[in-house]
Amino acid sequence: MDWPDVGPIRSTRIYEEIVRQVKAMIAEGRLKGGDRLPPERELAEKFVVSRTSVREALRALESLGLVEIRPGEGTFVREVSIEQLVEPLALLIVSQREALGELFEARRLLEPALAALAAERATPEDVHEMERILEEQAREVEGGRTGLAQDARFHAALGAAAHNRAITRIAHAVIDLLAQSREESLNTPGRPTRSHEDHRRILTAVARRDPAAARQAMLEHLEAVETLVLGSRAGRRA
Repeated sequence: MDWPDVGPIRSTRIYEEIVRQVKAMIAEGRLKGGDRLPPERELAEKFVVSRTSVREALRALESLGLVEIRPGEGTFVREVSIEQLVEPLALLIVSQREALGELFEARRLLEPALAALAAERATPEDVHEMERILEEQAREVEGGRTGLAQDARFHAALGAAAHNRAITRIAHAVIDLLAQSREESLNTPGRPTRSHEDHRRILTAVARRDPAAARQAMLEHLEAVETLVLGSRAGRRA
């Protein structure tokens, strides 16, 4: 088969960018179940990265169930089930950075709804897990760090607390595509503290079983992030 054109990798998390490009190829049908990926050396040359980064990316793709590594044979794209396709489907709405506004719009539609569902359905264990994550985030922020990992885990835990796997998977796919913008946001002075406070308001509403308040708190949180990220990028282009 003719291997699709790929772009050179410029991300600081190189293997994640390789994963993103391969997932996009699968979602767009340029790579199909049963297709054999080129050898590590050839992939490294195509992506202009090290073979170590390629190996990390292949392991990540295998853990996602998107490829199968067969010792002595190579790496093959797996036949993807309907459930596994939910996340790549979100990639179809993406056209690199120009689609940031559309991604934020999708997130505004999905995550407030998840927050409202969580307020209705979260178990005591769900609330406890979110509380634990926010306590860890508070320690990170107090230590002068961004709390990026805890930010991602809180949103994941909130999605799980909604107990609707279909909506949660789609929302997480969109959130994953905005990972770089989330990191940019949290590197803005004062933003980690604001993010933690926003999360705390959302959790308070969830624990209080107040769907309307949870929805509104999440919407305000997302709007603040969107304004910060899109505003800063517009400023850099000016």
